[in-house]
Amino acid sequence: MNPRISPLTEHTGAEVLGVDLSAPLDVPTCEELNRAFLEYSVLVIRDQNLSAAKLLSAVQIFGEVFEQHNTRFALPECPQIHYLSNQDHYADGKRYIPGAGYHTDHSNDAMPPKATILLAVELPDTGGDTQFVNMHRAYTDLSDDMKAHIDGLQGMHVYQSKHSTRKLMGLTPEQQKKVPKSVVHPLVRTHPETGRKSLYLNPIRIEDIIGMPEDEAAPLLAGLLAHSTQEKYQYRHRWRSGDLVMWDNRCLLHKANGDYAHTQNRYLYRVMLKGTVPH
Repeated sequence: MNPRISPLTEHTGAEVLGVDLSAPLDVPTCEELNRAFLEYSVLVIRDQNLSAAKLLSAVQIFGEVFEQHNTRFALPECPQIHYLSNQDHYADGKRYIPGAGYHTDHSNDAMPPKATILLAVELPDTGGDTQFVNMHRAYTDLSDDMKAHIDGLQGMHVYQSKHSTRKLMGLTPEQQKKVPKSVVHPLVRTHPETGRKSLYLNPIRIEDIIGMPEDEAAPLLAGLLAHSTQEKYQYRHRWRSGDLVMWDNRCLLHKANGDYAHTQNRYLYRVMLKGTVPH
C-alpha cells in the first residue's frame, strides 16, 4: 500500500488515505503509520469497512489491546471491542452521552491506555464531532513560573472524581474489584516515545493534588484546563462514514459532542491499546 498522509491542523491530526486495514499491511506501511501517529497524535484513517473482529486484528499493528474497565459496553461476539452509543440511558432514564466533557481515557489505571481507536459504524446526519486538545502545546506555552510551580506535582485519579460534572456509568461490584480505587500520576507527563512534556489532566478522574489543600488545588486545575482547551490548541473532528480515528491519550484531551438529534443513532466501535506508567 501507499499511504497518503496529510496534516489536518498546524499541530494536531493527520488524514490517512490509501490504506485498507482489512488486509495485511507490509512492514514499511506499519512503520510509517506508527511514525505518523507519534508526529500528529491523531490519525484519521478514511474509508475503513471493518467488522469488530477485523478491527481487533488490524489495530494490533500499533500495540497490545488494553482491557477496558466497564464491560457493560463490550460486544458479546468480540469482548475486547466495546461500543459507544447515544441510545443508552442511566438508571434514572436520562440519556447517556459517552465521552462528554474533556478527559483522557482510563487515567484511573496504573498504566493508562496509550491510545484509543474509534471506528464509525453509524452516524447522525450532522453533529457529534469529537474535539481534541494538544496538551504538549498547552504545556509549552505556560509561563516559566507556572512550569516551575507544577513541576513534580501529582494528581490522584479515581474512577469518578467528586469534582466531575459528568456522571459515568457505574461499575458492578465485580468490576470494582478489578479497577484501582485510586492511582497517582504526575501533572506534567513526559511522553515515553517522543520525550515531549505535556500536561496530564483529567477533570473527570482527578480527585486531589497530593499534598495541596483543595482550595488551592481546585482553582489550579481549573486554570490549567481553561488554558489547555483554548481553540488554538484544538483539532475538531467531523466524522465521516468509515472513519477510523486513533489518538494519543498521553498528550491529548478529547471530548464528544451531543449536539445532534437523538432520534438518529451515533454508534462507534472502541478499542484501546496498552500504555505504560506515566512519568
